Amino acid sequence: MRNASYRPSTAHADLGEGFYDQVEAADFPKRVLRYRDRRWAARIGLGELDDAEWENHFARFRPLPENFPHPLALRYHGHQFQVYNPEIGDGRGFLFAQAYDEQDRLLDLATKGSGRTPWSRTGDGRLTLKGGVREVLATRLLEALGVYTSKSFVLFETGEGLMRGDEPSPTRSSVLTRLSHSHIRIGTFQRFAAFGDAMRIERLLAHSVRHYLPQAARPTVGEEAAAFLGEVCVNVGRLCAQWMVAGFVHGVLNSDNIVITGESFDYGPFRFLPNYDPGFTAAYFDETGLYAYGRQPNAVLWNLYRLAETLSLVGSVEKLKEALTRFDDAFTDQLGASVTWRLGLKPRSQSEDGVLADKLFLFLKAASAPFEQVMFDWRGGLARLEKALAGPAGALYRGEAFESFRRALGEYEPAPASPAADA
Repeated sequence: MRNASYRPSTAHADLGEGFYDQVEAADFPKRVLRYRDRRWAARIGLGELDDAEWENHFARFRPLPENFPHPLALRYHGHQFQVYNPEIGDGRGFLFAQAYDEQDRLLDLATKGSGRTPWSRTGDGRLTLKGGVREVLATRLLEALGVYTSKSFVLFETGEGLMRGDEPSPTRSSVLTRLSHSHIRIGTFQRFAAFGDAMRIERLLAHSVRHYLPQAARPTVGEEAAAFLGEVCVNVGRLCAQWMVAGFVHGVLNSDNIVITGESFDYGPFRFLPNYDPGFTAAYFDETGLYAYGRQPNAVLWNLYRLAETLSLVGSVEKLKEALTRFDDAFTDQLGASVTWRLGLKPRSQSEDGVLADKLFLFLKAASAPFEQVMFDWRGGLARLEKALAGPAGALYRGEAFESFRRALGEYEPAPASPAADA
């Protein structure tokens, strides 16, 4: 493989002992390519791989040039449904490689379904083909809907029969490689806080700021901890607003599934709203609705408070509390920006766009409206009025609940056509 735009990195290995375990991939009996993202491959210098090289690197997991000689299973803890679990980590995946894109961002190539690791517990370390395909579908749709998401880079079917208790078995197996801007989680910090290991928290903080959030750099560790937390709150607040406007329900908003760059990832149970319903859940085992659609902002903010707790080992509690307030503004501002973008409207101001978003969601709630139909009907603003009234949700647009949103919509004009968000 020779490509001048391929710029490898082994930055994560610089963290050293205690952050990961070297592992080996499973030896699969079959390797059938089911999906690959050539567009993103080109952006990290892997666009010229031939079919044999795709299989060699992403189904056999032979090292990429000048990259990790052995995959790294990352260590972390986390709150799962708000119950602390110190027994988790990369149980069926690993960090395979790192590389820079054309924007000089450090990106990870990490796996799901690549075999057992020291953190597999009783699991088999595998991924069903159904699970792999669902993740491909989730990432492609969310990217198109303007959500900052990991990318499904390549998916191979692997020829094993897997036993699963929640679907007919044996079922087909696969291994997925995702492309993501960091796999450093809130749970990564939590692990060292649980051990009272302030030294490694400082090391992880410095690494995170250097490689992912350089705008948080400060002269002292305490100041940097607060600035870093504030940037993570902004990133996660924006992501949560994007989920809400996409009508997306993540399903498992545990602290080990929230990364510092505010990137949506790890699609096990997920769903999209059929009709607007704040209580709609994605996971059949979410019996209390903890991670229901309407509770997602509170759920991710709860996780951010856990990050603040870990950083209190190296920073000021008062400054960390102040940093947490950045979540609300980021969420509100992004909600307005995402609504205007999704409806194809020219933005006006943060306050006006926020009012439009509020009125849209008030209408959706009052009418229990079909979420995607409403977004489709009003893409382009009131110029769509005639078609919307003639459509399947037309009766909803003649009621009193719609009138406030219609007036707000009338202040906007269509935006020039633009591509989907490409983060």
